[in-house]
Amino acid sequence: MGEQPIFTTRAHVFQIDPTTKKNWVPASKQAVAVSYFYDSTRNSYRIISVDGTKVIINSTITPNMTFTKTSQKFGQWADSRANTVFGLGFPTEQHLAKFAEKFLEVKESAKLARDKSQEKMETSSNHSQESGRGTPSSTQASSINGTDDEKIYHGPPDVLLKSENDSLKAAVEQSNTNVKKWETELQTLRESNARLTDSLQESNTSVETWKKQVLICQEESSHLRNKITALEAQCNEVGQEKDTNTRLTNRVKELEVELQDKDLELENLRKQAEIIPRLMGECDGITEKLKAAERRNGELEARVEALQRDVEGRQQQQGNMKLELKKLTDTLDGKLDELQEFRQGLSKLGADN
Repeated sequence: MGEQPIFTTRAHVFQIDPTTKKNWVPASKQAVAVSYFYDSTRNSYRIISVDGTKVIINSTITPNMTFTKTSQKFGQWADSRANTVFGLGFPTEQHLAKFAEKFLEVKESAKLARDKSQEKMETSSNHSQESGRGTPSSTQASSINGTDDEKIYHGPPDVLLKSENDSLKAAVEQSNTNVKKWETELQTLRESNARLTDSLQESNTSVETWKKQVLICQEESSHLRNKITALEAQCNEVGQEKDTNTRLTNRVKELEVELQDKDLELENLRKQAEIIPRLMGECDGITEKLKAAERRNGELEARVEALQRDVEGRQQQQGNMKLELKKLTDTLDGKLDELQEFRQGLSKLGADN
């Protein structure tokens, strides 16, 4: 419960071939999560990666470990306890740089934790040695000065010497035990260092091979990139052809719709063509009627012209008659005036008579 993840990234995991110690063997089929874990109870750091239910990396980081960048996106480190070399392939250079930076940080933290534990062990050993050394002196001081009990009762000197010898023996045994323990740990560290040195030498000898493999991989990658570029160009052409086919298909559908419309129009024209003879007959009848109407119209126009001439003649006669009537009216008015004058003359004559 005290172990918590402090950094996580994704990468392809590889392990060195245990037989050849040169070739990489993929430990995961795809990119998996690779995490740094910190154990607060043990004050230790581990790199852990799990593919499904299988643990493919369980590496405890020690101050002697070194993370090496072998290419722009690949890095490795040797684990003497697991007796293998782990390799990680990252998607980008930034992921590799962050992982390497975190490795150095965790390595320094592990170094500080080891130094603190060594200081504690040295302090405890010094304290035990001082306590072992202080026991006979305190015994001697108590034997010289005497405690309250000794002032009351002074025991035989053999008992005091025996107690002092027992204390010295216990301190020496404790020191021997600590020395054996430190020698064992030192031997373990030396063996680990030797294994790490061997692994590092093997890694250094494999670097050239890996570099050659990386160059081959880079050439293959460039070749694959060229192929991918060519395929993308072909895909673009195929996409353009698909677009062209789509446009042509849409145009064909439009033409089919127009053809259906034209078929309907043609059917309507055929139906109308069946009506045309009857309409032609009706048109012929109407034409004859129009001709007859035109003839009658001509006759009527001739009659109208004759009537207009008669009307004009009669109007002229009426004008002449009006002139004559006016003349007659004027003459009649003159005669009436004369008659009036004559009547007045007669009336005057009658009056005179």
